[in-house]
Formats: sequence, structure tokens, C-alpha cells
Amino acid sequence: MTTVIALGGNALIRAGERGTAAEQLANLRTACTALAPLLSDPRVVVTHGNGPQVGNELLRQERAADVAPPLPLYVAVAQTQAEIGALFAAELRPVAGRPVACVLTHVEVAGNDAAFAEPTKPIGPFYSEEEAHRLERERGWNVVSDAGRGWRRVVASPEPVLVVELESIRALLDAGDVVIAAGGGGIPVVRREDRLKGVDAVIDKDRASALLATALGAGRLVILTDVPALLRDFGGPEESEIRELTLAAAEDLLPELAAGSMRPKLEAAIAFARAGGETLIASSGSLEEALAGAAGTTIRPDTSGV
Repeated sequence: MTTVIALGGNALIRAGERGTAAEQLANLRTACTALAPLLSDPRVVVTHGNGPQVGNELLRQERAADVAPPLPLYVAVAQTQAEIGALFAAELRPVAGRPVACVLTHVEVAGNDAAFAEPTKPIGPFYSEEEAHRLERERGWNVVSDAGRGWRRVVASPEPVLVVELESIRALLDAGDVVIAAGGGGIPVVRREDRLKGVDAVIDKDRASALLATALGAGRLVILTDVPALLRDFGGPEESEIRELTLAAAEDLLPELAAGSMRPKLEAAIAFARAGGETLIASSGSLEEALAGAAGTTIRPDTSGV
């Protein structure tokens, strides 16, 4: 069986940290130890977020713009894939006890995806309103006021449609490697005749992970986050953790979830369930209990569950 594990950004940089290499290595050491129960599976792919790292990279580029030209967003995604992959592999090898390969992964999106007409994903540093509108004019950016904290650039978050390096990932799995792939949702590209062209966009990491799991014929997708499980009646008097959901029940729950938190994770689980796969949403700290059914939320494609 193939297992795809999607690791949240909190596994790399925690609240109050600056995101130094030492901090990330220490956090990844803890995360990799928690993954041990899954690494005995014969075929394992690990994906990860990169939001804070991309934000830091864009900030570096902005501060150094007078001496080094800023690079496109899709290049920053590629840079952080390599950065995180190197750190991740260093901590994952001794836990996995077998080779670990990091694949720089491009993910194709549709050039006519409606998300490009209405960018909504905030990225990078905050600006004053005057500076934001200057950059909007000079660089063709879209900018918005972000929760009263300042102005930020927003980019599209299109649906992933194809993992470009799929066969390379499959070959490494066949060779027995643990594979790190599709970091940050993948480097976003669109097809232009016989070429792939990078675009400034952000692909949701969990949706890309579900796409990769489906394409590999995986039996299980594990989405690890800092929330121990999906909640019913969140914030209400009947709030409780949900242990199992059928596909139909998951679709019914979806409108209750906030777009900026758990909804993309459940959307990814629903997409994978439609393809016949099972998803476990859990925290890394309770993974063993979740695998035993005592924590987390499992979304199944069949008619069992509630």
C-alpha cells in the first residue's frame, strides 16, 4: 500500500519562532519521530507546507531589491521546496532507516482557472497603503487590506490538475525510497503547447497531496495538522470531535468549516474519498492514537461511519 503524508507548516516553524535552520531542524526531528508508525509502510510519500518559508524568502528579496533582482513567486516556491527538502531529508533518514529522496515537483494548473481572475491568497510582507499601490502599479500585483494589519499582495490559488514528476516519484517508491515531494503544493505551472511555464500562484498543499495520492493509487492519505480532529458544532454547546465520516457526511459538514482553516483539508479528503481512498486528519502528537481509531477523524469512501 502507498501512504501519502501531508505535514502542516506548524511542523517546521512554530509560533514565536523566527524560522532559523536550527529551529526547523529541531522541529522536524520531533515531527519525523512522530511519523515513525507510518514509515514502516512499504511505499511512503511525504508532502509539506512552505507558507512561512516563502514569506521569508519574499521578504529577503524585497529588502535586497536594490542589489539583487527579485525573482518570480514560482521560483521562490522552488527555492523553499529545496530548502525544506534538504532539512527534512536530514532528519527523516535515520528514522526511516532507508534512502530518502527529495523530488523538486512541478504541479500543472489550468491557465483558464477562475482563480486567476480573482486572486485571494495573501503572501509576503505587509506594506503601507501607499507602498502597496505603488507596487501594484509598477509590478502588476493585486493588493488588499489584510485584517487591518496592513496591505499585502494576493495571488491566485488554482486547482491542481497534474503532478508533472509523477513517474519519477513512482520509480523512487518502486526502488524502496521514502519520497519527499510536492512541497508547498508544488511549483505552479501552466502548459503552453510543448512547454511548461511557471506562474505566480499558490497551490493548496492538501489538495495537491490528494491529487498525488490519487495518481499513485494510494490507499491512505494522512493530513497532519495542529488540530487533533474535525469538530462538530465548533464553538457551540455541543462541540465534539468527529471520529469517522462517510463521503456524504463529509460533504454535509463542509459548509460549517472556515475557508482559511480546516475546509481545504476536508475538501482534499473528499476528493480522495471520491477516488476510493481513505483520509486520516489528525495531529502529529496523537498520531498513534489516531491510527488506532482513538483520535483524529477518518473520512472513508464507503458507507460505514456517521
